[in-house]
Amino acid sequence: MAKLVSILPGYYRIALPNALSDSMHGRMAAFELNTVRIFDADVAEGVGYTFTCGRNGSAIHSLLERDFADFALTEDADRVEFLWNKLWWGLHYGGRGGPTVLALSAFDMALWDLKAKKLNQPLWKLLGGNDPCVQCYAGGIDLELPLDRLLQQTNDNLAKGFRAIKMKVGRKRLAEDVERIKAMRRHLGEDFPLMVDANMKWTVDQAIRAARAFQPFDPVWLEEPIIPDDFSGHSRLVRDGGLPIATGENLRTLWDFRHLIEVGGVSFPEPDVTNCGGITPFMKIAHLAEAFNLPLTTHGAHDVTVHLLAAVPNASYLEAHGFGLNDYIAEPLRIKDGCAIAPDRSGHGIEFDWKRLDAIRA
Repeated sequence: MAKLVSILPGYYRIALPNALSDSMHGRMAAFELNTVRIFDADVAEGVGYTFTCGRNGSAIHSLLERDFADFALTEDADRVEFLWNKLWWGLHYGGRGGPTVLALSAFDMALWDLKAKKLNQPLWKLLGGNDPCVQCYAGGIDLELPLDRLLQQTNDNLAKGFRAIKMKVGRKRLAEDVERIKAMRRHLGEDFPLMVDANMKWTVDQAIRAARAFQPFDPVWLEEPIIPDDFSGHSRLVRDGGLPIATGENLRTLWDFRHLIEVGGVSFPEPDVTNCGGITPFMKIAHLAEAFNLPLTTHGAHDVTVHLLAAVPNASYLEAHGFGLNDYIAEPLRIKDGCAIAPDRSGHGIEFDWKRLDAIRA
């Protein structure tokens, strides 16, 4: 048994090379990165992280710096389930969502990284070890890009080895979305995997109308067409829209996913390990989806999420997200012929450039 002796949070603001946009978050010029480094009595280190679209990072940092230390220091670092439940219930009254669960997600990730490192195993093998090659798509945040730039971005992603593409929808006029999807389908070809993402833009009736309008272009899925909390609305949409629905990146708990799946409101459950409570609940969500014969996809944090999809038999597509860490980590995600490759380094294998991050500390 090695007790936790230190919790070291970090808080950074990373400028994007080009401002990104979607239908609900608007223009995004930077994102926040919250990291947490944990150390045990053997001086072994685990690293976790989460991110935001530009706000709330200071609250996450404060939680990790104060409350998490109060609950977790001196506990056995190997008791991941125990620590997760201690933190969940210890912070429950003011938590259950928002910054608290994002902080828990980063901390839980660090615990699993530490555990895998001490066992000298890559995380994907420790968690189940299904297949290190995971289908991967390029997730554009490109709603306001002119069509020529959207197509150029697509060409750039194809040159990087991607063999599936996601684009944003949710412009002011549905006809504009239809024209852009039509142009992308023509550009990519009939059988190329194309996903579309509305970022919670519509009412249920609007989403059904949009889904039916997109049907001729055969998208793999329509993602987040309505607010995440409307479970009955998702059920209507799956039933009446005629397209597979991917959603879940804004759900915060295993129990949210259970409810959504039970009412038949999702075709591709889509947890985000940085905001659903971490690896511990993520894997439970993955196996819950498997029990309902549903393929799993993911949102964000692709450098660690590749391990989680590589661990399970019901993996579908990994998202390579627009908020990337390539400039701040030693070995970015490797894409080969449309697949992301889970690394064989121990732990999750993400090695941050802490000196470079210090220059952009928030």
